[in-house]
Order: sequence, then structure tokens, then C-alpha cells
Amino acid sequence: MTSIPRPRLPLSRRALLRAAALAAPLPAVAATAATGVRPRALVFPTDFGAHPDTRTEWWYATGWLADPARPREPTHGFQVTFFRSRTGLGEDIDSAFAARQLIFAHAALSDLGERRQRHDQRLAREGFGRAGSRTGDTRAWIGDWQILREAADVAADGSARSRYRARVGSSALGGTLELVLHTTQPLLAQGQDGFSRKGPDPSQASHYYSQPQLAVEARWQPDGPGPARALAGRGWLDHEWSETLLHPEAVGWDWIGMNLDDGGALTAFRLRRADGSALWAGGSWRAAGETRARAFAPDEVRFSPLRTWTSAATGARYPVEWQVETPAGRWTVRSLLDAQELDSRGSTGTVYWEGLSELRNAAGTRTGLGYLEMTGYAGRLAL
Repeated sequence: MTSIPRPRLPLSRRALLRAAALAAPLPAVAATAATGVRPRALVFPTDFGAHPDTRTEWWYATGWLADPARPREPTHGFQVTFFRSRTGLGEDIDSAFAARQLIFAHAALSDLGERRQRHDQRLAREGFGRAGSRTGDTRAWIGDWQILREAADVAADGSARSRYRARVGSSALGGTLELVLHTTQPLLAQGQDGFSRKGPDPSQASHYYSQPQLAVEARWQPDGPGPARALAGRGWLDHEWSETLLHPEAVGWDWIGMNLDDGGALTAFRLRRADGSALWAGGSWRAAGETRARAFAPDEVRFSPLRTWTSAATGARYPVEWQVETPAGRWTVRSLLDAQELDSRGSTGTVYWEGLSELRNAAGTRTGLGYLEMTGYAGRLAL
């Protein structure tokens, strides 16, 4: 989601300045004023790539994995996210060392068997081949961590299919995860043809599209002498970019991206005030076999908490089970592992909850799997 949503980029000004100082100790200059994004048609493959003239951007891949012999029994959840941030620093300095763009990366692997989540984070100044984000098509990287898009075959309707590759690994993660994510459906443009409002002010908006129902092949190589393990599953990818600043009343957001078992796709989000009420909401529904999504208006989405979990590390209390009502139906969203809090104060400067969850219908039957993200529970989010 990463603006809101999905927002997936909880970047405070303090975190940006701290990260920029760590990356390149240069004199700070005034940041470029945010002007907001405007409605326009998305253009591909160009919009698969980076938009360095905007303030924040992310490529956000999540999903579930299973033993190929038991494909309907998830064993792991994964999150791989690359963020790009235009700092507004050093833009009048003719130096390759100026920290004009920062690249952040988050990776998490939830092991349902061990009932634990491992995660890691990286940040670097863009440049010198060490870190960057490519314009014209998807590629973002920090060192040996990366995500990239490869053109694949052409579908029967003439649209280009995509194949994404991602790789992350570290001792904190406990090994190396390599992913290949194949599109199986047309791209899903969120909001109004890819222009997604995130607040009552029209400038609070982003360009936002999703790639739901990705067929995932994975290779997990644990640290140590053990053999690599082949896994397979289903994934979701969001790409979003904006100049968005959170509305002054917003303290955080709640977001879901769900792949339904029948091939449908559900997105829902809301921005919260300090008292827990909704400031803004939205999302979309695309039924199986359809090419266009039905966008939700702000008054058509309702999140109601059902059960909470309290983090021993931060004291934050997160609703890990929700009732979510939309024009497409009413569902229960329930985490498959409560302890999926991520402390990213070493990179983006925030703490948030993001994890593998299930979607159940009114009869209590599981109808889908995906990710739930919650921010602003460990403290007000500052964008």
C-alpha cells in the first residue's frame, strides 16, 4: 500500500534527515515543496519504473508459500518492499555524493510452523551502483537485494504479461529467499484509472496499481549446511508513487490486499484519526474473470476491530482480527500469526504491523489469503 496506503512508506522528515546524514554528511538545503500528483493515464512499460521527481515510491510484494506437494496449506508468508525517497537535499549541488534519493528495503518471512517472524531492513543513498531505482521499468536494489521486472509472453488480449524476480538474504532473515512472481491477470489500476485519493484534500493522492494473483515460485536457502527448499504459492504486488503528506488529523492506516480462492481480488483501506474513527477510506473489488475493478467510495468501507494483540517489544496494541464491510461483501480478516510487528526504526523510522492473514466469509469459510498492514499504533505516523 503502501500512501495512504500502502502506504507502505512511513517516512518521517526526521528519519529522512537522519538517513541522509548517515549516507552522506553534506550541508542540508531546503526541501522541494510537495505539489501533489494529478490524474493522468498510466503508461507502460514506463510506469513500471521509478518516478524520481516524486517524493515517495514503493514496490511492495507480499504473499504466501507452501510445499508444492500440499499447495493449499500455507507454511510461510513473505514481504519484500523497496522504497525510493526524494529527500530534497543537495539538489543545487553538482556532486555525485549528494543524497538526493534514498533507497530503503524491508524483508520479512513469517514461519507458521515455528510461529515466528524474521525481518531485516536496509538503507542507502542512491548512486555508485550500490543502490538505485531504474526509470522505464521495474528495478530497485541495495547491494545484493533487488526486485526487477522481466517482460514475458503476450496474453491473448494483447497485453504484456510480466515476470518479477526478487532476492533478499541476511543472517537476520535466517537465510536467502529468491522469488519469481508471474502475472496471471491484467494489471489492476486502483482508484480512478490508477489515481488513488488518500484524503479529503485532492492533493492527498497517489498513482497506484496492483498485480494480484501472482503465481509464485520460491527458493529458500537457510543459513548453515541445510539444503535449499522449493516452495510455491500466491502473491500480490503494489506499485505506488506520490507527493502525499498525511492529513493533519491522520495518525495511521489499516489496509488489506487479498487474493481470493476463486481468482478475485479485494483491496480495502482506511486512514484513522486519534480516536480510531475513519478520516478517509477506499479500496477496490475485481471479480474473477473481470478486467476492471469496482472502486469503493470513502463512505462505502468500514473496518471494525474484533480482537487485539499487544506487542511485548513496543507495547503497541494491534487489532489482528477485523470485520471489513464493503459494497462487495462483508468479511472477517484474521492474522495467521499475531506476532508480525516490524520495527523499522533503523531505516524508515517507524514501527508497524504487517503480516499474512486469511479472509473468511459470513459462514466462517476461508475464501482467500493476503496481507494486513497497520500503522500508527506504536505512535503517531509522521509523513
